[in-house]
Amino acid sequence: MVQPADFDVPPERVRLVVLYGGRSAEHDISCITAAHVMAAADRSRYEIVPVGITRSGEWIRNDKAVAALEEGRELPSSLAPEGTAVSSTEVVLGRGEVAPGDPITPTVVLPLLHGPHGEDGTVQGMLELLGVPYVGSGVLGSSLCMDKAMAKVVAAQHRIPQCRWLEFQEGVGTAADFAARVAGQLGFPCFVKPANLGSSVGISKAHDAGELDAAIEVALRYDDVLVVEEGVTGREIEVAVLGNAQPEASLPGEVLPGAEFYDYADKYLNGTAGLSIPAKLPDEAVAEVRELAVRAFTSMRCSGMARVDFFYEEDGRGWLLNEVNTIPGFTPSSMYPKMWEASGLSYADLIDRLVDLAWFRFGRRSTFSTEH
Repeated sequence: MVQPADFDVPPERVRLVVLYGGRSAEHDISCITAAHVMAAADRSRYEIVPVGITRSGEWIRNDKAVAALEEGRELPSSLAPEGTAVSSTEVVLGRGEVAPGDPITPTVVLPLLHGPHGEDGTVQGMLELLGVPYVGSGVLGSSLCMDKAMAKVVAAQHRIPQCRWLEFQEGVGTAADFAARVAGQLGFPCFVKPANLGSSVGISKAHDAGELDAAIEVALRYDDVLVVEEGVTGREIEVAVLGNAQPEASLPGEVLPGAEFYDYADKYLNGTAGLSIPAKLPDEAVAEVRELAVRAFTSMRCSGMARVDFFYEEDGRGWLLNEVNTIPGFTPSSMYPKMWEASGLSYADLIDRLVDLAWFRFGRRSTFSTEH
């Protein structure tokens, strides 16, 4: 049994359970992310256990990936959840992997599950019950940032600037009445988003009432709560945040959309989006957005990592928070690791920092009293 004192320093050897795939519409992105993270992780420190979750919710240990890692072979660019079916509890806790009397390698779980059933606090809650350290935000921070509507409520409470928006819950009023409110209060163009999803899945830009009705219908395929935001003419700036109680912000990066907005195809399929890292901004603006990113991170009860996205109206309202992503894209070409690389932290070292942060956070929480 690991004791609280053992968490004062990170372990030299870690059994790193990498969870990927998942049941959300972002399944394929997660499979790509996992392949890159496992390829970059320090093999001398980590015993990597790749566990894919299928679209139907089965947990699969990827034996081919394990063999490739052990033999030093290159992994495919995307890892399908293929291999041996395993019990979620058994594989996370590592039961049956160590002979009696042998030393136990400490386990840390690295969830790379984008979207619902992974980024929304559900898996984090399971790991809390199992008593296992894991990378990233806890249950509240994960679920809050996943729900764009509730995140906006919290941001408003903490006086973090953001664009005008409206929320719709299916069954509470009618879509037609809501569309009329949007037209009257926000106008066009506007953006319609499922509240609980990422990677621009289900997001539409509506230029008129007809497109708004269609966009609402699309968003409701993915969630029963949606958010509509006013159209903002501004630069898309992102900041990577790293840490627990005292987080730090990276240099900002800028997304240069190749389409009308930074949609799913622009992000993952056609490669037309451009990235400028670090973003070309005045020093004062850089300091402002880094401070705002840390404020958003702490206000949303995040820990470990998050990518905080903003709009920048240079001749208007200035910085406007867009959203906070607690499990951002993590391929070497993704914004989160690239912004840290530009700030002086390599991809492999970033993985180490995240594992250490998970270890320290778990150790701190394990000291809390459970007695009355």
